[in-house]
Amino acid sequence: MDAAVRPRQPFVTHQPVNASSRRLIVLIKGAYWFALLIIAAMSMASFILLQQMMAAQEHDDALITLASAQKTLSQRVVFLAGAVQDAPEREKLGLLSSLRTANAEFEANYDLLLKRTGADPASPARFDPASIESVLYGKPYHLDALSMSLADNGWRFISALETELGVGYGTYLAGKERAVLDETVAKATLEGFTALSQRISAQADARLDSTASLHRTLFYATIGVIVLVALFIFRPMSDVILRKTDELMDARNSMAFLAVHDGLTGLHNRTFLTDHFDTLIKGAQRRSERMAVVQIDLDRFKQINDTLGHAAGDYVLVVTAQRMRESCRASDICVRLGGDEFVMILQGAGSTEDINMVAQRIMRRINEPISFQGTTILPGASAGIAVYPVDADNANDLVVHADLALYSAKKQGGGAFSFFSEELRRELEHRKLLEHDMRIAIAEKSFQVYFQPQVSLTTGAIAGIEALVRWKHETRGMIPPGEFIPVAEKSGLMADIGRVVIAKAIRAAGEWHRAGLQFGRLAVNVSGTELREVDFDAFLFDTLEAEGLPPQKLSLEIVESVILDDEKTGIAAKLRHIRSAGVHLELDDFGTGYASLSHVNPNEIDRLKIDRRFVQNINSNGDNTKIVRAITELARGLGISIIAEGAETEAELTSLKSIGCDQVQGYSIAFPMPTEQAQEWLALRSPKKPQLTVVTGNRA
Repeated sequence: MDAAVRPRQPFVTHQPVNASSRRLIVLIKGAYWFALLIIAAMSMASFILLQQMMAAQEHDDALITLASAQKTLSQRVVFLAGAVQDAPEREKLGLLSSLRTANAEFEANYDLLLKRTGADPASPARFDPASIESVLYGKPYHLDALSMSLADNGWRFISALETELGVGYGTYLAGKERAVLDETVAKATLEGFTALSQRISAQADARLDSTASLHRTLFYATIGVIVLVALFIFRPMSDVILRKTDELMDARNSMAFLAVHDGLTGLHNRTFLTDHFDTLIKGAQRRSERMAVVQIDLDRFKQINDTLGHAAGDYVLVVTAQRMRESCRASDICVRLGGDEFVMILQGAGSTEDINMVAQRIMRRINEPISFQGTTILPGASAGIAVYPVDADNANDLVVHADLALYSAKKQGGGAFSFFSEELRRELEHRKLLEHDMRIAIAEKSFQVYFQPQVSLTTGAIAGIEALVRWKHETRGMIPPGEFIPVAEKSGLMADIGRVVIAKAIRAAGEWHRAGLQFGRLAVNVSGTELREVDFDAFLFDTLEAEGLPPQKLSLEIVESVILDDEKTGIAAKLRHIRSAGVHLELDDFGTGYASLSHVNPNEIDRLKIDRRFVQNINSNGDNTKIVRAITELARGLGISIIAEGAETEAELTSLKSIGCDQVQGYSIAFPMPTEQAQEWLALRSPKKPQLTVVTGNRA
């Protein structure tokens, strides 16, 4: 047998669990649920017993309280009866009223006591010395007879005294001598109610002891069942539970780490910086130290991703993060904000010279070449530095100022760092004011649309017209697009501005279409930010329908970086959806990005626009001529239209025509014009419709 060929493994089938194992599993599950049911039943029984015990205790307490009140009331009735006889005439009425109240309360309480005890005078229990009935109806207390007699005599005494005093509504003729309310009655009644309280207490204690004993039995039985379940059911499961618990703890620790760390580089992430930045500032303030915020950005990261792939880009990020850690102290903090943006917090930064030396060391280390799979990568990093408390005293402003200094370093060519300065502060204030004014302009839809025609050099026909945004500020006048568009992109306003421009441009083109003016196709620039809007395609189609412009009369101009965007952003699918509806797609500034030839596909792109830097001086620059000729031949071979922008002289137009680039756009053709002027320009160059002249006269 050939050693390189491995013998085929026999096909293995998973045998079912045998019957005994299955029975054991069923038995364990049954025991588990049976134990739970027993525990639940015992717990419920304990709860019910406890509730009954509490209710009985409350009932007994109420009876004892009522019996104690009766003892007091019986003595009060006898006392008031004696006091009212010996009192002066002027006090008798008041004492008589109190006696009436006490006697009525005594009688009502006794009725309530009989009702709550449920005592029956015919019950055999009256012969039991330990029962309540024996106190009420048996010897030696006869409390029921005493209580009834006390209440009745009380009413007789009250009626007789009222007759004697001439008050009340009736006349009692028997005399108060028949109403016996003396010390003997008081003593007998007191002894009876005292005995009743003792009987009630004794019965309550006996009931409580019995219930508590039963409750203890249930409790111990429940504990016993739980112990048995733990020994015979839960113990075999304990190892599994412990193992799963360890796994959960590891997962929790990993989640806690990932919550404040970047998953790729291991550096702290934006969440950590947001949560701890204020604390770091307070610490620096308490120690009277300076703190430097160094914001770092890789200059050529997108080029690395586009040319070498995302694996190379990830490797560059990991190496950059490692170099950052190696270049700083243990007290410093390294953060990855996202993408190729990093931040370093240098605590106890020292003087400006100290920060400058540290920044130089960091930048030298980060800018060293990186070797990846035999390829040498020069990442090129720029940095911006803001210092607490010199440049700002809060987290947000420090990050903004460091970002502005980073932008300044990039404008100088990259690969270096820049400190925040007063000049940058003024620029920041200008940006903030410009951003504020742009928000107002968006709300008022005051951005204007200018149109620049595109023509054919061969026929002179209008091939299209591009919509360009313009902004006439109410106080500053016309602001160049190069000044406000970068601010709009930085502040996230580009999508809103784009919608204003697209709506106005399509409205104008719809009017021209209905008027019969020939304008080829309307071309509008669309950024990646706009295409990432969830409802962009719906907005576009709704606007076209509302203004009556056919989709075939519209072109979207996108730059190469948009089609290079990852598929997971949804942009590629959205562009295919838009193109399938009839809208044309054009690749703007072709030749200046990093798009591979696989993206120059006639199934995805309808026209290429050659960037102006290749068109300028094409008549005298042989390299530009070769580039434009190569692009033209490539587009012609793929069946894709091509147009050159930025043609400004007659010589450049002649060179483009000789190369075979027929469609052009530039100042040599027409300057960008507002809507009304563009409509006049189109009207002058649109073919005239033949007119029918009606001749009047006699018919032959």
